[in-house]
Amino acid sequence: MLLFADRAAAVLPGFRLEPGNRDGVALLCRRLDGIPLALELAAGRLRALSVEQLTARLEDRFRLLTGGDRTAPARHHTLRTAIGWSHELCTMKERLLWARLSVFAGGFDLDSAEYVCAGHGLDADEVLELVESLVDKSVLERLDGDGTARFRMLDTLREYGAHWLRAGGDRPRLLRRHRDWYLGVASWGEVEWFGPRQAETAERTRLAHANLRAALEFSLAEPGEEQPALVLAGTLWYFWVGTGHLGEGRHWLDRALALAPEPTDARAKALWVTGYLATLQGDLHRARPVLEECRRQALETGDDRALAYAVHRQGCAALIGDEPARAAELFEEALWHYDALGELNSNVLMAMFELALAHLFQGDEENGLAWMERVRETCEEHGEQWAYGYCLYAMAFARRQGGDLRLARSLARESMRLNHLFRDLLGIVLAMDLLALLATEGPDADLSEARVLQGAAHRLWRAVGTPFFGSRSFNGPHLEGERRARDGLTEQEYEAAFRLGSRLDLDTAVGRALGDGGPGSGRETPPRSEDRGGVPLAGQRE
Repeated sequence: MLLFADRAAAVLPGFRLEPGNRDGVALLCRRLDGIPLALELAAGRLRALSVEQLTARLEDRFRLLTGGDRTAPARHHTLRTAIGWSHELCTMKERLLWARLSVFAGGFDLDSAEYVCAGHGLDADEVLELVESLVDKSVLERLDGDGTARFRMLDTLREYGAHWLRAGGDRPRLLRRHRDWYLGVASWGEVEWFGPRQAETAERTRLAHANLRAALEFSLAEPGEEQPALVLAGTLWYFWVGTGHLGEGRHWLDRALALAPEPTDARAKALWVTGYLATLQGDLHRARPVLEECRRQALETGDDRALAYAVHRQGCAALIGDEPARAAELFEEALWHYDALGELNSNVLMAMFELALAHLFQGDEENGLAWMERVRETCEEHGEQWAYGYCLYAMAFARRQGGDLRLARSLARESMRLNHLFRDLLGIVLAMDLLALLATEGPDADLSEARVLQGAAHRLWRAVGTPFFGSRSFNGPHLEGERRARDGLTEQEYEAAFRLGSRLDLDTAVGRALGDGGPGSGRETPPRSEDRGGVPLAGQRE
């Protein structure tokens, strides 16, 4: 930023970094990868364009960034020429790999580079040595981190490589190989999601996120690739649901379904996944028709697996639609289908957890606890942690209803810890709201802290969807805790605590709810009315 500001001041006397332009300059510098030559050339364009206009025009940065200091060597007059100078120093095979690696978005590892880039003049066993050479020439950057070595190419260099890939006519083939590799990543992730490697699977998929987006975009834009788009978007259900990407999953699935209306197995899966995501966002207007379409198609085509998942997700829609008895019937039907198919995975465990909740919402603690125990045993047997986090939430809910507040708090905190491991916003916010209610009960009740947690949960719900799915059953504990806090705090304390919670970022809010901070430990607490000398705080209630 300082280099850009210095060069910009030479072009526009008086230019300096200030609050009004700092964010725009920072974005421009990031888009140009901090390359000094690129920043100098961009600063030269300030004679005719604003910082914002420059950033907007960076889609073709090589055409935009021409000119510069006319006294500089000719090869420095344009960014393309400057990078071309480095390109000429590469061997033919290094240039070929540079071009082919341009299909990756974000980071990649050696295995993916070998699969995607090998062939047609480049042997797989040559890729390692060529990658090392490109790292030495600063075309590739090795990314620090634990485990598998990863690499990335600066966007500016990637666009230069993409230019040569297009010129050679090989880009469609490379994009298809790239998509096929990441379809494999998603498929293997779906398999490993049920088991002891669940957290590693979540992290591996997170690292592949940018490339998965690129693979989906290619499949949706390329004629004839609609079915792979459906497969990829549907297979990633575990990532959309389990790691806090409900809205993004809906985006890709809706686009894929619109392009491929024929009743295929891939469409059936995409339908139930869409219905699942919409349900978790509280959007029953979307969830119910797509789940019914999935069920109807499954019956017409004899797709027993799709039928099981459609019925299961219809049970979810009934549960948040405040029909617990109907939900229980659907969950039992789905579990019968799963058993007949020999299906056992995280979805099946979630059906058991949801059936337990349906019983609890009807006041049937005995059956609710029995189903939770089945989930717990199966999770422990297979090393499953994600569904176990939800099971712990249900157990905490039940223990709180039974009056064991100490155990309920412990279970709710462990539920939150596991969900935070996966960055599952829905699981986190459910546990946080339950902990807020528990903070209003017992001899250690702290109404102010309960209201802080409600404020933090409110912020999280906005990232998930409709708070409590729009469900009376799920919203009941929140309303009870809210009423107790309102009755026990002054209006100023009530509002100040909520505002404090709503300002907490995810990690800070989770740490607070887990008890990483506490009275006397240095964590911030909302001011009490006597500390403020009775001066009211501005703002309104939630």
